[in-house]
Parts: sequence; C-alpha cells; structure tokens
Amino acid sequence: MRPALPHWTATLTWKAAAFITVMCCGLAALLGLLVHVSVTEQTVGEARDHALDRLTEVTKAYEAGDRLPPDAGVDLPGLPEPLRTLASVGQRGTMVGDHDPHPTMWAAGPTDGGHALAVRVDYSQGAHAINALDSAIVWSSALAIGATLLVGSFAVTRVTRRLHATAQVARRISAGDLDARVDDPRTQDPTRHQDEVAAVAGALDTMAAGLQSKLLSEQRFTADVAHELRTPLTGLHAAAELLPPGRPTELVRDRVATLRTLTEDLLEISRLDTRSERLDLDSEQLAPLAERVVRASGMTGTSTSRPETGTTEVRVVRDTHVETDRRRLERVLGNLVANAHKHGRGPVVLTVDGPVVTVRDHGDGFPDYLVEHGPQRFRTEGGAKGHGLGLTIALGQAEVLGARLAFANAPDGGAVATLTLPQHERDERGAPTA
Repeated sequence: MRPALPHWTATLTWKAAAFITVMCCGLAALLGLLVHVSVTEQTVGEARDHALDRLTEVTKAYEAGDRLPPDAGVDLPGLPEPLRTLASVGQRGTMVGDHDPHPTMWAAGPTDGGHALAVRVDYSQGAHAINALDSAIVWSSALAIGATLLVGSFAVTRVTRRLHATAQVARRISAGDLDARVDDPRTQDPTRHQDEVAAVAGALDTMAAGLQSKLLSEQRFTADVAHELRTPLTGLHAAAELLPPGRPTELVRDRVATLRTLTEDLLEISRLDTRSERLDLDSEQLAPLAERVVRASGMTGTSTSRPETGTTEVRVVRDTHVETDRRRLERVLGNLVANAHKHGRGPVVLTVDGPVVTVRDHGDGFPDYLVEHGPQRFRTEGGAKGHGLGLTIALGQAEVLGARLAFANAPDGGAVATLTLPQHERDERGAPTA
C-alpha cells in the first residue's frame, strides 16, 4: 500500500506560503522601520528648529522688556523637568512634552536668577503626520504581503500540482500500468523552457517507455519460446508413450511431463503479463470448491481426524458464496496446496473462513524475499525443486480475480498463504447485486 499524502502543514505549498509570508513580513517591517525613523527624524528636527527660532525671538523680546506672547514665559507651568534643569546650568534645549493634553514641542533657555525662559510650539500636525505615515506603512505592508502571498501561492500551487501529477503517474507505473505517461506540455515542445519539473516528468516518461519496451520484448520472447516448444514436446510425449515399459521409460516420461508443465506455465504467465485474461464469473460455494481442489490434488484428509503428512485437511469455519471464475480460483488454490506439499512439510491445512482461504504447512516457511517482495520467477532457495512459477501464477490469477494473495510465516513455524476474495452484496433471493 502506498503511503498517504503528507498532512497539509507539511506540503510544499504551505511551506512555500509560510516562507513567503515570513520574508514579506520581515522585509515590510524593515522598510517600514527605515521610513518611520527617517520621516520622524525629519519632522522632529523641523519642529525643534522652529521651537529654537521661537525661543530666540522670545529671548530678544524678554531682554528688551517687551510683553511676551501667551505661548512663552519664565518657568511656564508644564515645562518638563529635564529642560528646567538644563536651563538652570545655562544651556538651551528642546523636548516633546509627555503629559501635555496635545503634542507640544518645548524649547527652554537660561535667564536671570537661574530661571528658565521657555516657549511651547504646537506639535499636533507633526505627530499626526507621523501617525498617518505609520498607518499607511501598516496597511500598505499588509496589502503587499497579501498580494505577494496570493501570487506566490498560485505559482507554487502550479508547480506542486504538476509534481502531484508526476507522482500519481509514477504510482500507476509501479502498479503495472506501463501505458501511463505524464505528457507534460513543456516536454513536447523543445523550444519551450524546460524547468526542473518538466525534466523530472520527461525522465519518468522516458523510463516508463524503456521499461515497457523491455517488458514487452521479454513477454514476446517467453510466449514465443513456450509456443515453439509445444509442438516438439507433443511429439516427444507421443514417442515416449511408445517406449517399452521399464525404469528408463519412466524417467523419460517424467521429464517430458515436467517439460510440458513448464511450457504450459510459461504460456499462462505470458498471458497474465499481457493482461489479456477475461473473467467468466459465476456464483460458487467456496467450501465444496476447496474440497474438490484437494481431491483433485490426490492429497485428501478429513476435518475430524488429525491429518497425516502428505495429506491436506480442509477446515470450514464459515462457508460462503462468492462471485468468481471457478477455473481460475481452482488454479490458485491448487497451486497453493501443491506448493505447500512440495516445499513444506505436513500436515497441510486449507481453511475456509468466509471469503478468506488460508493454506498452511508446517515446514520451514517462505523465504524472506518472498514474504517481502512476493514470488519471483525461477528463483528458489534452500535447494528446493521447482521453477518458482506456481506461486507466480497463483498471484497473477488472484489479481485477475480481484483477490488479494498474501504470504507470511506462522509464529510457530510453517508457511501461510492467505487468499482474500472479493465479495459482492446479494439480494433477498441470494442473487448477486451490482
């Protein structure tokens, strides 16, 4: 089973969106801070210069004995203490008031008797300009971040959509659909710019085409060899039947029968590889069908007595009707039973539990490679006899039936093959429904 797609927080789209958002926020904050500092310094500087100019005018009027304007005077109420202290030591300075009812720029300088001559200038317009600038920076930054995020997400989504399509095609190819192709438009037109996604898609299509060509060649070769062998093997079988009775004749007939079985297996595998098999569905009761398979194998046992080595016990936990191809299902079960006797040890038990059929022996179990990757043609281990085609055919026929065939080893020893058949719903009369 293929792993599910990652959670939305881990997808490339959301990672890119988060990265774009963070970068935009950082850039907007930096630019906003620079503009704020620059404009604030300019505005405050102009207000300070204006306040100092007013202080110079008021100082001249005070020294000339003229009447001072309402916004100027000695030791004015509300004068910030730092300016009062600065004037007491004979220095001039400016400062924005902290506790004034409205923004005010203060300017103060020394006068006779250690007092402070001060002037206050309305700073409301400058403060309002700075506040308006800050609001404009925030809103423009939010608008820019939103627009950038929208455009960036759209661009990234297009890329990830193409990546998902490529991954889906790769999964179809791994599942056996060798006709699947990405067909990215950028790979069809050599004059268009080839980005990284198009390069991956093109490489996948090339790989799939090459793999399909090689597999088709192997399938044709296998089918041709098996087909060409049938005619001479038929003649050889007929000639072997004419030999006089004896041990040499038995050996010849046995080898000829083995060759004929191998040839028929190769032909069946070639048909399975081409996926040209068609089902002949009918309603079958599973338990009687399994018992017929065991009887046909010549290794029967009873369900009430302990089976002996070399026999097959049929256990029915729960019988059921299945909609299946009888010939193919018998082929699958027959191969599983034959493999259990050929490569395992008795007793062999075939269990029917609803649509699930298990075949178990008490031998050394399946090889590790078979449990992990399934049966492989012409591969056997441990000096076992055979060509590894029986289980390969069983697996191929199970796929044609729409069933699932799994291989495992029992904890207490022995190989276990589990066939899970698809089950169709039935109406009140017992007929299968669509």
